Amino acid sequence: MKLRAMMLSLLALASVACSAHADDTANYPSKKIKMLLPFGAGGGGDVLGRLLADRMGKRLGQTIYVENRTGAAGTIGAQQAATSPPDGYTITIGGMTTHVLAPAVYPNLPYDPIKDFTTIGRIGTSSILLIAAKDFPASDLRGLTELSKRGEPIQYGSWGVGSTGHFCGEILSQKAGVRLQHVPFSGAAKLANDLMGGHISVGLVDMATGKPLVKDGKLKALAVCGGRSPSLPDVASYKEQGVDFERSLSWVMYAPAGLPVPIAQKISASLKESLAEADIAEKLLALGISADFIAGDQQRDINARDIEAWKKVASDAKIEVK
Repeated sequence: MKLRAMMLSLLALASVACSAHADDTANYPSKKIKMLLPFGAGGGGDVLGRLLADRMGKRLGQTIYVENRTGAAGTIGAQQAATSPPDGYTITIGGMTTHVLAPAVYPNLPYDPIKDFTTIGRIGTSSILLIAAKDFPASDLRGLTELSKRGEPIQYGSWGVGSTGHFCGEILSQKAGVRLQHVPFSGAAKLANDLMGGHISVGLVDMATGKPLVKDGKLKALAVCGGRSPSLPDVASYKEQGVDFERSLSWVMYAPAGLPVPIAQKISASLKESLAEADIAEKLLALGISADFIAGDQQRDINARDIEAWKKVASDAKIEVK
């Protein structure tokens, strides 16, 4: 009888727990949601996150607030997001660096970009912008190549070792024979400021960071790494300038692994609906991002394939973070 009573008590507790869990899922969201961004304040990824936080929060009926957690080309923030409770109250945005390139260059990456995340959906695609100081003597890749052969290797900045910008620089060096020396910065915004301040002459930044500065004439664009961008249609891509490289570069929204499916679906729907709004698509394009929603499961499979492809790029370019 005692065993029976104990079993009934355990079943009752389990029933209560399941009921509470179901209520939590049905009532989601019932409190503020944190968008943990692995990008520095003021950079393109930060602007993107804040824009989506505002619009998605209105759709979900709760405030989505932004918390920046930078370092190690975004992998510190990504790790923190991965280890957060899978309850829907922590979401994040990952660029190519955090979820595709990191496993290609970090032998001891503290998270698995596929297994440790619930992929909510693709936000859109963008290109990386090769920019230079206004008075830099070259205006395209041919000029940069010729200039690099006249003296010491040209220093170029990116937002960190193993970042997409770092990859794009090493690809240029490898495939075009441009003599370059990498200088890592703590973020794209810091790099852009140093370019304008004359502390470095060339850099690779995300389109969202670089495009406004090019449009305002504060810096000049030499090329785009990736496809030609509709945000800067006059700037030719690597491939158009004779460098055999053209890959899609994506922004994707994630949550920790184990997120209940109904909650993931709610967040995904709010993202998809927000991206379908004309003013949001226009604002993203102003950031150099072409809105292009893809459902989470499909994007997760794309990521898995891209990781393997970029591992080969990393191996060929000898990019590795010790």
